[in-house]
Amino acid sequence: MRIDMSPTDICGDFKIRPGLFLENGASIVPGGVNFTIHSAGAKSCSLVLYHSHESEPFAVIPFPESYRIGSVFAMIVFDLDYENLEYGFYVDGDYNFFGGDVFDKSKCLLDPYAKLVSGRNIWGEEPNWDNPFQYRSKIILDDFDWEGDVPLKTPHNELIIYEAHVRGFTKNESSGVKYKGTYAGLVEKIPYLKDLGITALELLPIFEFDEFEGAREIDGKKLFNYWGYSTVGFFAPKAGYAASGKYSMQADELKTLVKELHRNGIKVILDVVFNHTAEGNEHGPYISFKGLDNKIYYILTPDGYYYNFSGCGNTLNCNNPVVRNLILDCLRYWVGTYHVDGFRFDLAAILGRNQDGSPMSNPPLLESLAHDPILKDSILIAEAWDAGGLYQVGNFPAYGRWAEWNGRYRDDVRRFLKGDSGLAEAFARRIAGSEDIYDRYWRGDCASVNFITCHDGFTLYDLFAYNDKHNEANGWGGSDGGNDNHSWNCGWEGDFDLPADIKHLRHKMIKNAAAILLTSIGIPMILAGDEFGNTQYGNNNPYCQDNEISWLDWKDFDKNQDLYQFFKKMIAFRKNHPVLMRTSPATPIGYPAISIHGTEAWKFDSSAENRVVGVMFTGKTRDGKDDFIYIGVNAHWQAREVWLPALPQNISWKIAVNTDLGDNSFYDAPITLDTSQKFLIGARSVIICTS
Repeated sequence: MRIDMSPTDICGDFKIRPGLFLENGASIVPGGVNFTIHSAGAKSCSLVLYHSHESEPFAVIPFPESYRIGSVFAMIVFDLDYENLEYGFYVDGDYNFFGGDVFDKSKCLLDPYAKLVSGRNIWGEEPNWDNPFQYRSKIILDDFDWEGDVPLKTPHNELIIYEAHVRGFTKNESSGVKYKGTYAGLVEKIPYLKDLGITALELLPIFEFDEFEGAREIDGKKLFNYWGYSTVGFFAPKAGYAASGKYSMQADELKTLVKELHRNGIKVILDVVFNHTAEGNEHGPYISFKGLDNKIYYILTPDGYYYNFSGCGNTLNCNNPVVRNLILDCLRYWVGTYHVDGFRFDLAAILGRNQDGSPMSNPPLLESLAHDPILKDSILIAEAWDAGGLYQVGNFPAYGRWAEWNGRYRDDVRRFLKGDSGLAEAFARRIAGSEDIYDRYWRGDCASVNFITCHDGFTLYDLFAYNDKHNEANGWGGSDGGNDNHSWNCGWEGDFDLPADIKHLRHKMIKNAAAILLTSIGIPMILAGDEFGNTQYGNNNPYCQDNEISWLDWKDFDKNQDLYQFFKKMIAFRKNHPVLMRTSPATPIGYPAISIHGTEAWKFDSSAENRVVGVMFTGKTRDGKDDFIYIGVNAHWQAREVWLPALPQNISWKIAVNTDLGDNSFYDAPITLDTSQKFLIGARSVIICTS
């Protein structure tokens, strides 16, 4: 054994030595395990060791004072059975609530750098609430065979993102997979995702969280923290999402999912929550950060209470250097160890708040993430607002790297499609890349993540099936969830006794939305299930619904094949036209790259009552030929005639898509048009023409 890895001291039955002060968390070393933790306010710290699943520790080992440098405690303990080991820490310090210190040496704390977390290993299995140590740190043996896999290099402008919930994607019996609601179940659905044509899978939070947080029963149904936007452990994958979680094999199962997605050309993006933690406010539990350094990890009021810019009880102090390093270490870990390709940051405006809660013009965390060498090729997507009223869409500190969920795209497209007045100019700008929001010179063509629906709100089907939210099942009397849905039920609320003409109109509206989304400049994002008419029965906030409200019903895939085929063909259409991804090297002589039209070519009508918009993109095909694409949108309830822009000699318009034609909206053989005559766009319809 190396002399610098030999025991130097004895503590009870354990051989120990000073540990690796530059490492965080627990790591396997020759002959033992290194444990490193830091706390600026701690007077002392003890390592607490448990055999797996046992309620009482088998050892409590105080860190000798010589095992501390600055605020870092580090110790190697030899001869441990780390596969049957769970651990935590007792940290002693002052208790002065109004001063921000709330140390309590009776609380056993989770390691904030724990790579595995035990305690919620099987989804929905009721824990022992009498156990004071609910979340156990575990040690990981990183021996996964990646077989040469690395994060994918797909350019950002070729992304087509598909947002999905790990559990909800396959939990319904109709999914047909063996391991329902798990990472392994998602692996079984990769052929489906590949057939659809998406290039990136964005997963709702998979960091360890507690589904029992806020759990309650309403009308005989158990409601959970289903979405998982309340992190317990930032470095640990959710055990309850793994078929093998009860064996602590969730890391390998997740890595297998990532590897198989990469083999099929699909990137992996994680939805991450660094704006708050599951510890809540002063009434919440001690899990980790409160007992380590409360006033470092959280933004506190002058009298020791928690600022709540997240709407969830507390706000992480993201621009404190200690917290900033934790976040950087976390993201580097997921890229380096799990080969993750990118991240979507929940309520990311909080990441730009100062330690007193005020917005910063140059947030060090956001700058560090943008320029970090490990994250150089990673996708960074901000939800550029928070629950404290900070709305930064278009103004998020980007450093040439960050993309944003474009909330204005969602709202303007929804409102125009349903026929609201005064939206024509804004709608045209959204299709054309939202350059009024994102300066192309500074932000490029991939700053805008375009979406019409996401997990938070109506599904695309419900957007055209409900005028009002129907959240009664959530138990809040319908008070939860947004009221600014900009939805339209097509004249019939819900699905009960649905007339055939209403169904036809709804399908057309869904196709309209898909056609616009997949021809807009920017990065398109599709909500899982929208491509086959998934419904949440009008619930626009199913954060707590671990049941048929949130689970995808795969019977709809067979029932709504026309929708699926339309989405699939539109995705292929986007991939086949570089002009839609702004990768075309040049434009045809005499034509701008993007132009906006009205019922007459080259004449746009910006009046409040105009509901007809044409957008033309020009560029080159992959083999260097001139490429013209015209998207014509009629949001009026009556048909409208339009003049298409004239093309160069020997080039003719061909109509490729007409959503007014129902199941046959996509032409297998495009029809040539006569530009000397007007073209009739049907009521509430979209046409796409190509050269």
